[in-house]
Amino acid sequence: MLPPDEPLAEIACTVNGRRVAGRAPLRQTLVEWLRTELGLTGSHVGCAHGVCGACHIRLDGAVVRGCLVLAVQADGSAVETIEAATGPEVAALREAFVAHAGLQCGFCTPGMILQAAELLQREPSPSREAIRDHLSGNYCRCTGYHQIVDAVASAAAALQSGGVEGA
Repeated sequence: MLPPDEPLAEIACTVNGRRVAGRAPLRQTLVEWLRTELGLTGSHVGCAHGVCGACHIRLDGAVVRGCLVLAVQADGSAVETIEAATGPEVAALREAFVAHAGLQCGFCTPGMILQAAELLQREPSPSREAIRDHLSGNYCRCTGYHQIVDAVASAAAALQSGGVEGA
């Protein structure tokens, strides 16, 4: 919790394709600002120390940990959250996570999907080892990761075969 007298800074950026402007305390993280000021609660705050990956967002196209970026650092940037994440990789992953029970409580799922989509964009047919390695910074306390790796592998196969609805 930030002190009530925390200095504020102006922020203007594009969030999920829409120009937004507002103010944020200098020490407020981007994920907190997105959640409290814009009501975008898909990215979660799990550890607030960059360890768990639940807060992943895209900042100027790169997947970053929203708890390690200050809101003021996003000024002039393009931010994309799971609520507006699109593309064939995201569509395939959403379907595969449901089909393979890769989401149980759902807390880590938005970060997992954004991180996995980044992998599939770079490496269309990753090995199970590559999937585990790429997702190693995302904690899941429910699934044991096996279902998540299955889901990512299935999404990769669906993308390769062209069998993704909504892509």
